[in-house]
Amino acid sequence: MVVTASTMLELGAAAPPFSLPDTAGATVTLDHFSKSVGLLVVFLCNHCPYVKHVQHELAAIGREYAERGVAMVGINANDAVAYPADSFARMGEEAARIGYPFPYLYDADQEVAKAYRAACTPDIFLFNRDRRLVYRGQLDDSRPGSEVPVTGRDLRLALEALLAGQPIAGAQRPSMGCNIKWRPGNEPEYFSGR
Repeated sequence: MVVTASTMLELGAAAPPFSLPDTAGATVTLDHFSKSVGLLVVFLCNHCPYVKHVQHELAAIGREYAERGVAMVGINANDAVAYPADSFARMGEEAARIGYPFPYLYDADQEVAKAYRAACTPDIFLFNRDRRLVYRGQLDDSRPGSEVPVTGRDLRLALEALLAGQPIAGAQRPSMGCNIKWRPGNEPEYFSGR
């Protein structure tokens, strides 16, 4: 397994638009979240051990911060032909099993992942009310096989600062995980290999 780091999209970047199906087949767009005080976009998938390691914390953050006005979406952009565990059909099963309280969207053509410069799973992007990027980076210091507990500390600190109207303090450390599984011939220019 090759560990891939987030590309660390430039802070202040506008949230790229999307229009993607959720696990029930309904289309969800960026505009659906226009009334939220923030938007958390997480690129994830079903099979990645890094996602499995943090999926319950992601679900907990989704529940907790939805009550405080922050919307959240998960986006799966993996090649489902090469990785059938990440197929659209299996996404609904995974969302139900984990209890994701947020829409889990399928980026079949991988164009949304490219627009966000997503590189790994999980890859985390937090946007403010104006849909400008204020945080991109790791959930916390925990990794599969480490003795460090999953707390969501880094992301939670960013969310709290956003809700308090404060800048995000400290250095933002890149998220780490499995690379997004690009379809052959569809790899973006920023992709450095498997």
